[in-house]
Amino acid sequence: MEDLQKRNDGQKQKVDKPAARTSRFPGFYKLDIWERLDKLGEWFPLTTKEKWLLKNETLKAEKADLMVENVIGVFGMPLAVALNFRINDKDWVIPMAVEETSIVAACGHIAKLVRENGSLTANASHAIMEGQVQLVKVPDIDRAVKDILEAKDRLLKLANKQDRTLVSLGGGAKDLTCRRLETASGPMLIIHLAVDVVDAMGANAVNTMVETLGPVLGEIAKGEVVLQIISNLCDKAIARARFEMDPACLGSKEMSGARVAERIIQAYHFADADPYRAATHNKGIMNGVDAVLLATGNDWRAVEAGMHAYAARTGRYRSLSSYRLENGKLIGEIEVPVAVGVVGGVTKLHPGVELILRLMGMPSRRELAEVIASVGLIQNLGALRALVTEGIQEGHMTLHARNVAYSAGAFGDAAIKVADQMIQEGRIRFDRARELVKKLIIQKQPEDGNGED
Repeated sequence: MEDLQKRNDGQKQKVDKPAARTSRFPGFYKLDIWERLDKLGEWFPLTTKEKWLLKNETLKAEKADLMVENVIGVFGMPLAVALNFRINDKDWVIPMAVEETSIVAACGHIAKLVRENGSLTANASHAIMEGQVQLVKVPDIDRAVKDILEAKDRLLKLANKQDRTLVSLGGGAKDLTCRRLETASGPMLIIHLAVDVVDAMGANAVNTMVETLGPVLGEIAKGEVVLQIISNLCDKAIARARFEMDPACLGSKEMSGARVAERIIQAYHFADADPYRAATHNKGIMNGVDAVLLATGNDWRAVEAGMHAYAARTGRYRSLSSYRLENGKLIGEIEVPVAVGVVGGVTKLHPGVELILRLMGMPSRRELAEVIASVGLIQNLGALRALVTEGIQEGHMTLHARNVAYSAGAFGDAAIKVADQMIQEGRIRFDRARELVKKLIIQKQPEDGNGED
């Protein structure tokens, strides 16, 4: 909790943002990597060393060896920024670590449409995480619940002794509840400890608290303690995002914006009614969510698990987002549990994560949760718009063709030529790319031979 204390003391290096600063960087995609880094310098002052770090090596093997076991190297991922985001009237440059084609471009494009034709807002609740203690073989569950609740104040004080720094910052254990659970192993007593983790993800703090309380709870209930662990279904740490926009801007050459909006709503209704579609629909949301989580050093596995569980909270797996038309405007909304942290953990070990958070302006946990929900919603809108108009493959085509060309052995201008030819033919396949690469090599050989003579 030392990092949390420093943050609270105002040592988090907040970046002063001029009122006129914008996340709109027209033509950013046309620049090379160094030029993009220079352009980012207009948003956030980057030193030459920091630019080199972002471009070349944000994590060294020696640092990685401190993070996990049996390290043999560092596995790279493309690190990009999504532009054009304006959330709650504040501009954001949003880092995304992701390998899938078109995600970043679609996200930035839809964010631009929303900012120019509507608005994007978000809000997140306090960071309340819950730990669970599982008790079995409790002889009288009703009596045990009564005795535990009578001891609540004493139990909360004991939990809070485990992390005095967190308590000094306004966080700590806030509540304790009990519930009877019928299972195949018989009835169980499950105790939930609610902890305000402030700007941390809170897993270590919560786990320490429930492991301390477990034996005491077992003694009070006269039962056996089995598990003492945090829950990743953090339904008391909810983030919501909402956009409202004129649907006219969503139109294509073949379809009006109003018709596109109508089809987006129909696609949403499909996902909300059918778990097979909902799984892919929500995966589209995760395309944006996971990329931001990974770039900011957060546990994307925990957040994904929580979001998918939340999608099934009614007893049926459903869409995490919703869409409707209201007064001629297309409205999209999302409500998701988001357990993230901006202090401790990887943020302390990974120099790239620390730099990325500074690039974002050192957001609070609540701000980062709002950004993540917003990115998930905007990414989802982009995917639905593509699906109900030209189809998902059209948007992927150019970058996918280049990836195939690279895989076939083409580089630089040759890769672009091969990709363009495959797109023109409508045959984006590895075998076709190999044929085109061989043709380019044959065409080049006489030139090389003439040069030698």
